[in-house]
Amino acid sequence: MKFSPIVITVGLASLSLVSAEENWPSFRGPGDQGHAKSAEVPLSWSATDNIRWAVPIAGKAWSSPIAVGDRAYITTAIETANPPGTPPRIDPDTGRQLPDSTLSLRALAIDLKDGKTVWDTEVFATPTGRIHRKNSHASPTPVYEDGSIYVHYGPHGTARIDATTGAILWAQNSLPYPPVHGSGSSPILCGDRLIYSADGKEDPTIVALNKADGSVAWKTPRQVEVKKTFSFCTPLLIEAGGQTQIISPCSGGVIAYAPEDGAELWRCRWGEGYSVTPRPIYHHGLIYASSGFDRATAYAIRPGESGDITDTHIEWTYTKTVPRESSFIIVGDEFYMNDDKGVLTCLDAKTGDVHYVERLSPEGGYSAAPVYASGHLFFTNGEGVTTVVKPGTTFEKISENRLDQYGLSSLCVLSDGFLHRTETQLIRIGK
Repeated sequence: MKFSPIVITVGLASLSLVSAEENWPSFRGPGDQGHAKSAEVPLSWSATDNIRWAVPIAGKAWSSPIAVGDRAYITTAIETANPPGTPPRIDPDTGRQLPDSTLSLRALAIDLKDGKTVWDTEVFATPTGRIHRKNSHASPTPVYEDGSIYVHYGPHGTARIDATTGAILWAQNSLPYPPVHGSGSSPILCGDRLIYSADGKEDPTIVALNKADGSVAWKTPRQVEVKKTFSFCTPLLIEAGGQTQIISPCSGGVIAYAPEDGAELWRCRWGEGYSVTPRPIYHHGLIYASSGFDRATAYAIRPGESGDITDTHIEWTYTKTVPRESSFIIVGDEFYMNDDKGVLTCLDAKTGDVHYVERLSPEGGYSAAPVYASGHLFFTNGEGVTTVVKPGTTFEKISENRLDQYGLSSLCVLSDGFLHRTETQLIRIGK
């Protein structure tokens, strides 16, 4: 059932906070670059060593945990079979029968001291749709701000939740779109707006909601001419040329938008690149982005002011061992990327010159975004193996840490360790 935004008046109770640098309030943490500036984390662990607690989490989700103060926040999707006799549903695009089940899309608060659930809220209940085998129905990571958690489930809807009580402050599910393989773009916040990508099978757009009540502030068509319009990329806010810009890679290129009205500022084309997933980063005055499938290219782009900047603002490109799923990270003047098979490439961030190409671990299957903490880089694969690498122009592996649990979520960095989300558990790593 579709409905317009619902606003429920609930007082926002105070939430104990620590300094912003010790929180991890969104996908890729404070600053959106994967860096934890003040954390002191262990460099080695196993399924039994340096584990504070591990708790089961119902449902399936590849959204990453976030943490603020003494709580973590996660989303999940619990699938329940429909009662016998429920009429079958047919996908109008493929003619195939859809799953005979219902989704409970939920948000949870977890106490960081002991892993106990503080609150567990059902945000939406909806019929199950088809997704890619590597995706989930709760892949976008939530974002925290000023006592509220904003959760997003792609075409199923978006909501604002009281972080203390779990009460739904508003819910918006009047903006469906036809996804391909499910959803993946996490929401971001800018001023009084919540912004997310809605790049589906047709009519791809970028959307801004009003944070106060969930109403639509603006909705801007992508206006790209590509064969496959679906993508899953989380936008990035930057300050360049004296203005705030929303940097939003999508099928066909990367586009910058004005936060106040969604007007397009500039675009840089990359041909037929589609299913774009890696989130861009911004360092040294350059935007670094991946063109996605079928064969990814890494781009270093100087932000523009207006129009098509393809022929004038690309500083360098790189076409080998470029991730189609995992995101980039930069430490100092070195640019790092691990491709889907676990090959780590280190380039000069300003020139694109190669420093080294090395394999992280024997196993492949890399989807999670890397993080930087305690002076080291952490790369996690789908089998629960996290490889720790010392930054620099030569490859130096410090440790290889195995949990031996499947999972595609990115690490959440705490002041003294990590939260690792697997297929069945949330695990707190720390001494």
